[in-house]
Amino acid sequence: MKGERCFSAKCAMIVKPYAPGIHGRGGKVGGRGGRRPSEFGLQLREKQKLRNMYELREKQFRSYVEKAIDSKTQSGKKLLELLEGRVDNAVFRLGFAVSRSVARQMVSHGHIWVNGRRSTASSRLLKKGDVVKVRPESLTKGMFVNLETLLKKHDAPAWLELDKDKKEGNVVSIPIVDESTTGINIGSIIEFYSR
Repeated sequence: MKGERCFSAKCAMIVKPYAPGIHGRGGKVGGRGGRRPSEFGLQLREKQKLRNMYELREKQFRSYVEKAIDSKTQSGKKLLELLEGRVDNAVFRLGFAVSRSVARQMVSHGHIWVNGRRSTASSRLLKKGDVVKVRPESLTKGMFVNLETLLKKHDAPAWLELDKDKKEGNVVSIPIVDESTTGINIGSIIEFYSR
């Protein structure tokens, strides 16, 4: 059956624990395969993890890193503050959305108010005292049907104050994020872009 697709159990793929090809096992029979990644490779991997965690494109992520490097404070801490302070991230952290991509969609479709006004820019940075709220007319929409049950189980981070009845959150301080909670080496990301 050359050239045809096979969907039976006989044609199931065998997934091996090493990369394909002659160099897949690292030259050793039964070895784990591959070489130890270079310093550049490790930095790239950390950068991609953080970028994918916040679901940003490279150009946008680079601009946040450059702002963090230009600031007079600790670059790694400032980078996490900038990423956490975005409207879409605050919507996710408040429990209004199940993921950052859903939160971004809510913001871009106009379901979220910031300080009583409609906000469609998900990259907008929040300041202390800002109020993020679900638009009252949007509460009947499909994506907000289970919001009551989601909010009952949800606890907002320390830098946000959540009012579950009003479906709104207040920014009480600058975003507080510890590098250990993300599990990502922020210093290597700063080094990656500082070259």
